[in-house]
Amino acid sequence: MSDLVKGKGAGLAAEAGAPASDRLAHFPIALFASVMGSAGFAIATHRLEQVVGAGATASTAIAAFAAVLFVVIAVIYVAKIIRRPAAVLADWRHPVRLSFFPTVSIALLLLAICALQLAPQVAESLWLIGMTLHLYVSFTIVSVWIGQRAFEPPHLNPVWFIPAVGNIVVPLAGVPLGYVEVSWFFFSIGVLFWLVLVSLVFNRLIFHNPLPERLLPTLMILVAPPAVAFLAYMRLTEGALDPFARVLFYAGLGLFLLVAFQVQRLATLHFALSWWAYSFPLAALTTAAAVYSEAVDSLVLRVGFFTLYGLLAAVMALLLFLTIRAIARDEICRPET
Repeated sequence: MSDLVKGKGAGLAAEAGAPASDRLAHFPIALFASVMGSAGFAIATHRLEQVVGAGATASTAIAAFAAVLFVVIAVIYVAKIIRRPAAVLADWRHPVRLSFFPTVSIALLLLAICALQLAPQVAESLWLIGMTLHLYVSFTIVSVWIGQRAFEPPHLNPVWFIPAVGNIVVPLAGVPLGYVEVSWFFFSIGVLFWLVLVSLVFNRLIFHNPLPERLLPTLMILVAPPAVAFLAYMRLTEGALDPFARVLFYAGLGLFLLVAFQVQRLATLHFALSWWAYSFPLAALTTAAAVYSEAVDSLVLRVGFFTLYGLLAAVMALLLFLTIRAIARDEICRPET
């Protein structure tokens, strides 16, 4: 991280009083991003199954894995809340980790999408909990941004999009469950937050010091808001592919290409949990490509969907391997360096 963020983070660690050997105190809230990626992969896989006319076996298995992963991570983080409250407070006061708290509610919303076909009542319960939690967390975080703390340009990074993305996810299960007006509300505020933040983030990326290496993978989060917004808008308009929907899809695709131009730099980075930022945005764009190619009946875009899905599968396999290896090497749940 930048020196400024490093300094603040070090102060918070000292405030939490957590030694480096205290694994629970350093258990990262960012791990919920792995649930987002896994659930997003399940949704994209289900779309692939529909395109090729296959059964839902693979997507159901991946969704089940995402659900188990959520439970495991949630249990450990609840234990951290109970046994290491000072460390949780340090997470909340950190300028970067603060924005990872909505990954909990977003994970619930994505699991609700996964459960829509198999267990509608479970899906509705997950959606209601996730929607309510995200409303509270996202507005609390925005309130912190605008009035409760002094933030500086080095603190701003693509992770700040996470609260906005969660609002845009709400309609994906909300519309099929019958909560149309609520879904329009969340979609509207999500797009509003995205439009505000995208200007701020690009200003920070262009006119201030480069992102620290640890946060470079979060550039992929730029892809998520327009890709998810396209999927949500198609739900809300019952599949009407109007000019706004086209703009959203191609904005997501364009931002993906922008990140792809950074691949040489990204490929040299040492693995960190921030690499999970590659997963959900890529899954959202992959699913969006499937929906868009079906709407315009384009062979080229359908090939693009298959290509993106292959890339997504490879990225997910790599992330799982590197994460398991990092756990085996005792590299997770350590203080930031």
